[in-house]
Amino acid sequence: MPIDETIARYSDLAFKTAIVVYALVLVLLIWQYATARSRQVSERELVTVGGGSTPQGPGRVIEPARRPLSDRLGNMAFSVLMVAIALHVGAIVLRGFATNRFPLGNMYEFVTMATAAAVLVGVVLLREQRYRAMWAFLLVPVLILLFLAGTVLYADAAPVVPALKSFWLPVHVTIVSVGSGVFLFAGVASMLFLYRLRQPEGQESDNVLGVIARRLPDARTLDRLAYKATIIGFPLFGAGVILGAIWAEAAWGRFWGWDPKETCSFIAWVLYAAYLHARATSGWRDTKAAWINIAAFVAMLFNLFIINMVISGLHSYAGLN
Repeated sequence: MPIDETIARYSDLAFKTAIVVYALVLVLLIWQYATARSRQVSERELVTVGGGSTPQGPGRVIEPARRPLSDRLGNMAFSVLMVAIALHVGAIVLRGFATNRFPLGNMYEFVTMATAAAVLVGVVLLREQRYRAMWAFLLVPVLILLFLAGTVLYADAAPVVPALKSFWLPVHVTIVSVGSGVFLFAGVASMLFLYRLRQPEGQESDNVLGVIARRLPDARTLDRLAYKATIIGFPLFGAGVILGAIWAEAAWGRFWGWDPKETCSFIAWVLYAAYLHARATSGWRDTKAAWINIAAFVAMLFNLFIINMVISGLHSYAGLN
């Protein structure tokens, strides 16, 4: 079927607008950090007037001051974030309608889907007010990836290459992209966990690093968030690899051929398995486990960019169209 150029333009517009709105959210969160240092909380006071035997009149109520600026900025950022996510998801849906296919036929679409999964996982796991400070750190890699997707990786709306014309495309690639997005969240949480260990709760330094750390959850909470995300992403990514092997057998006549992308995906999956094992092993569950989780995420990035764009293999069509 022909490409609907009008819907494709709306998809691109939604994508670009989402990036701008995400950037606005990041600015608001940074502003919130900057104002948090001088935050002063005002409480409602009831002052009783009169004394002795004189009849006392009603208490005088001192109205509380306006909500602290940092709180207002945080709430504003979260509201604007919902708009950005809606635009982000809308760009994916519109790309699908424009091309009359599942929107996962090239790296631009894959990265767009993976980053959407990352922020949606954030909405679920960071729904409590005390976790919202983490959004600033999650949005940085999301914005970088979206910028690369919209510039270096961008591909016009078009039919997929013949090798991808299969019902396995929406199954295999969707699961892998969602799993990759979940791992992005887990990687950020592990990095923040290591950072928080250097700035323990109640012992933060007086410089800007301490100010940033005070806004974050404690180290144990960050570690649990990384673990929860990995528990979600690990079976998803594993299922994606298995389904990819089934697709490979149908397309190439073999389940596994140690193609560079297959090999790197397997290495990343093994590293995540090692993280989950280390997380449950005494003496490994803290710093060492977090570093394994970060190494696994680096392997995912290597698989996404280097394998797709530099190293030639059977998955080369997944690169730039």
